[in-house]
Amino acid sequence: MEKEPETKKTFPFWLLILAVWSFFVIHGLWSDMRGIAKVPYSEFVTAVDKGHVTDLVITKDEVRGSIKQADKTPQPFVTTRVEDPQMIQKLQAKGIKFSGLQDNNFLRDILSWVLPAVVFLGLWMFFLNRATDKDGIMGGAMQVGRSKARVYVEDQLTVRFDDVAGVDEAKEELQEVVNFLKEPERYRKLGGRMPKGVLLIGPPGTGKTMLAKAVAGEAGVPFFSISGSEFVEMFVGVGAARVRDLFQEALKRTPCIIFIDELDALGKARSANPFAGSHDEKEQTLNQLLVELDGFDPRQGLIVLAATNRPEILDPALLRAGRFDRQVLVDRPDKKGRIAIFRVHMKDVVLASDVNPVVIAAATPGFTGADIANLVNEAALLAARRGGDNVTMADFNEAIERVVAGLQKKNRILRPEERERVAHHEMGHALLALALPGSDPVHKVSIIPRGAGALGYTMQRPTEDRFLMLRDELEERLVVLLGGRAAEMIIYEQASTGAADDLSKATDIARNMVTRFGMNDKLGLVTYENEPNGFLQKQFMATLDQRLYSDRTASDIDEQTKQIVEDAYDRAYSMLNEKRHLLVNAARLLLEKETLTHDELEEIVASEFPWRQAAGGPGLDIVPIENSDRKAV
Repeated sequence: MEKEPETKKTFPFWLLILAVWSFFVIHGLWSDMRGIAKVPYSEFVTAVDKGHVTDLVITKDEVRGSIKQADKTPQPFVTTRVEDPQMIQKLQAKGIKFSGLQDNNFLRDILSWVLPAVVFLGLWMFFLNRATDKDGIMGGAMQVGRSKARVYVEDQLTVRFDDVAGVDEAKEELQEVVNFLKEPERYRKLGGRMPKGVLLIGPPGTGKTMLAKAVAGEAGVPFFSISGSEFVEMFVGVGAARVRDLFQEALKRTPCIIFIDELDALGKARSANPFAGSHDEKEQTLNQLLVELDGFDPRQGLIVLAATNRPEILDPALLRAGRFDRQVLVDRPDKKGRIAIFRVHMKDVVLASDVNPVVIAAATPGFTGADIANLVNEAALLAARRGGDNVTMADFNEAIERVVAGLQKKNRILRPEERERVAHHEMGHALLALALPGSDPVHKVSIIPRGAGALGYTMQRPTEDRFLMLRDELEERLVVLLGGRAAEMIIYEQASTGAADDLSKATDIARNMVTRFGMNDKLGLVTYENEPNGFLQKQFMATLDQRLYSDRTASDIDEQTKQIVEDAYDRAYSMLNEKRHLLVNAARLLLEKETLTHDELEEIVASEFPWRQAAGGPGLDIVPIENSDRKAV
């Protein structure tokens, strides 16, 4: 049973303020009840001249006594003393008795100085107490050095390994961590120890954070979760203080797990440039993390998990043995993994009888767990929007189309000549994909605008997950990409801007064939560019890499890249020109229907490509994708 947190007792400073206010109120009322009248000094002098003053007491600051009224009754009074050397003589001349009194203003002076200070201190402590309270109006602004980690106790962790699908290899690696937290003595008696740190690496959306929570949930231990960016603040030294505080709090609750998400925000490689500064806040925070990783004994039951999708930029000191000893790859799921993920996310969805997770998974290679969750949610929203009782295969069909190509732009009205050009462009892609045996089957062609700039799209369905591609297959992909440009030139003898994205993709493929894949006879089996690192699919540091080849080789690379693209274009032009009648008829049909399905396309080309009747088969009622980055041609 979890121990209830102790309630923090604080002094009620509002009571002090109320007491001071009450003191002044009561003092004023008491003075009024005494009936002492405060009279001007001029009136006092007149009373002295008339001999109506008695029982005078003269102090340093005031004169007190009584003034006889018309009915001879004395009335107490007080007046401010004025420096009047003749007053003593007047009093003696009138025979008025007076006496002196030494004022004892010590208490009053003390109160006049101390009381405001006490009131100010009380107000300051009151607001400070509110500010340091995590639920206060300032949100813990005064606790800048305290860790911001969110702590989950055992009963708050509901995620288990069964809730994480599609990453079986990663779960097997992390199962050992769970076993150690549950049965540490089994390892200790053999002299073994668990790695101090486990680094989860993989593309965004593959379930790294969920896996870390599942480890804590399976082990039944507290879970400290924090992002790498939460360590760093504008104040120098705050990040290092938060790292120290995090580990101190975790060591009090061992066995437990510390999870640092987006580790690259904290553990980026330190700069070697002397002008870049070597003692900035981020480096101090990283140094403190390195010290803390070295400072605790893993036999205490403290394990550090971290996640990143950019392992290539981490500081090497983090990855050495003794810190993050083990690295677990959480990659994009394969077809089997996608099927399992779909089944997990479909548990709470009301499905129609025609929904088949196997078919949907086959049509979504490259999707991560987050993509699949989004896809299932989109399908459910579409079903709710049309007022259906369940989610059908048609809803998943439309959902994938929305994810791949974007939303339909029904208000984007093209001019008739633009629609004709788009129709011929898309049929150029589709016919070449149907004509080449090595291309992925075409599922759908449409001239309905979608997304930010797509006026039409051609979608192909991969028959299986691919990890290697042959030179012939890459060349055929180039032909399909350039089919739209070739179709426009055949029909209109003039190109448009619609093929810009196709040319960009074709150029990237051709350049990789030359510089990375060794698929060019002139330049030989030599690589001239490094493979892009990381999981962002972009070589964002390419401009900083030193070029390791001469200007002549660079010229050859450009020449061979251009030659490969031009050869593919010539092939696409020749094949489409030979089937010009088919291109014209198919484009006319596309203009009429706006969308052609797999079966309709097969019927169009059945007489032109007889071999497809034997090799092809019935199309699946699902929208596939053409490549791993989920962009339509």
